[in-house]
Amino acid sequence: MDIYEIFNDLRYHYEDEVVEFKKAENNFDFDDLGKYFSALSNEANLRDKDFGWLVFGVHDKTRVIQGTTYKNSMKSLQKLKYDLSQHTTDRNTFRDIFELKVEGKRVLMFQIPAAPRGIPMAWQGHFYARRGESLVALDMSKYEEIRRQTSDFDWSKQIVDGATIADLDEKAIKEAREGYKEHYPNQKKEVDTWSDEVFLNKAKLTIDGKITNTAILLLGKPESLHYINHIGEMVWRLANMDNVGQVFTIPFLLTTTEVMHKIRNYPFKIFPNNSFLPGEGMKYDNEVILEALHNCIAHQNYAENARIIVIERENELEFRNSGGFYDGTYEDYITGERIPKKYRNPFLAQAMANIKMIDTEGFGIHKMFVSHKDRYLPMPDYDKSDNDTVVLTLPGTVIDENYSLLLLENSDIDLATTVLLDKVQKGKAISDDAIKMLRKKGLIEGRKPHLYVSKQVAKATNTQVEYTLRKGFNDAECREWILKALNDHKVLSRKQINELLWNKLPIDFTDTQRINKIGNLLMRMKRDGTIKVDEKRMWHPV
Repeated sequence: MDIYEIFNDLRYHYEDEVVEFKKAENNFDFDDLGKYFSALSNEANLRDKDFGWLVFGVHDKTRVIQGTTYKNSMKSLQKLKYDLSQHTTDRNTFRDIFELKVEGKRVLMFQIPAAPRGIPMAWQGHFYARRGESLVALDMSKYEEIRRQTSDFDWSKQIVDGATIADLDEKAIKEAREGYKEHYPNQKKEVDTWSDEVFLNKAKLTIDGKITNTAILLLGKPESLHYINHIGEMVWRLANMDNVGQVFTIPFLLTTTEVMHKIRNYPFKIFPNNSFLPGEGMKYDNEVILEALHNCIAHQNYAENARIIVIERENELEFRNSGGFYDGTYEDYITGERIPKKYRNPFLAQAMANIKMIDTEGFGIHKMFVSHKDRYLPMPDYDKSDNDTVVLTLPGTVIDENYSLLLLENSDIDLATTVLLDKVQKGKAISDDAIKMLRKKGLIEGRKPHLYVSKQVAKATNTQVEYTLRKGFNDAECREWILKALNDHKVLSRKQINELLWNKLPIDFTDTQRINKIGNLLMRMKRDGTIKVDEKRMWHPV
């Protein structure tokens, strides 16, 4: 249907709540325009329409064409789209603005996208709706109806009109069968007797033989991507290397293995103290890479139409997918004790579990952390700074050798303690109770926030020098250095004293902390009569 057919359909067969006609012969108030945008967007959502329409140049009662000169240039119309976006939810604006010649007169048709599922559309922080032909505030019942949509709408379960089993990749279906047999070993022989149609229904990839968004996403041929309202892409990129990267598309069941093979992986060794037998492991665990990619697929917010991104740096991998954690936080799943109560894409998650892509019992994150512990590597990191994106980083190298050697030589350290030690080695904050527990076990020393590997661990790993650098000299030792230097040189400036002690303070201290520490020490020595300072701010022994 072209735009003129749409116009005639709206003109003669319209619904009051999703279409509004205005004369707007010369001008229209910008604030009113925004209110109508909000109202028609919300009403389109509630009536399961893709768009609402605001039409200028037509009498609202008689539908007589009157014409309009409002924003009489394409440049001004494009600017209007931008200006409107500055005051709406998530910077939404008109999908398009059409200029028509009807009965020799100019008509404008503003195409207004329906409010996203679960997110009412606001104009300048206020929500609007229609009541008959009247513009009104969005009432609480309508507001809650839109807000509830995210809890009961599952994009992954939707039937794809026009798609058939011929749109699915044969190799992907075969791979899915093998995964299903691994997940349900008691059905191995039976699975081989099923037709593809029966198998896809049993695996909950299709519904009564009808193709779903899930089936296209996981098993679809690349050319079938147009069936679903999503970009359907994964991007692998090598950081700091111009034009080194690749875009992958569906079927995601096969794509994840292709992405994994792009990642550079090799073995590394750790030599424990007083031993000729090294600890050896791969830089990255392939099962962890696939777990991370499959989690991105399962938990992606598909309403955002975003890519899954993998960035490979020299010593780490970063995985990004849209949508924050849906049920709890990643910490809840480290020990493997919590089972998810809900999923953002329940149909997709169940299908992926059936073909052994993910574990719906909540063990996925637990397995990743255990893998890194078993390979003496730093723990995976989840960045919680952005509630709309999950960012997972997998370290591929040792950060603090003490930490890695400690795990190698003390296999009885539990996972919870390992995670806390990992935070210490990365300079991250831990709770007071955690600090007490690690101190009691003799694993850490120092004062908050400058915690470091303990002397006990340093001895076990033969890294006493590193320990001393982290701990720094104590006050008595610093005083002795100052007095020795003053006795040798008779007079020192503050700059010279700073240089004397600068590298003797804990390596985790900032420049400001070093300056303050030295200043406080000098003042205490002056008060107890050990040293003195003259009018030129030069320091002398007493």
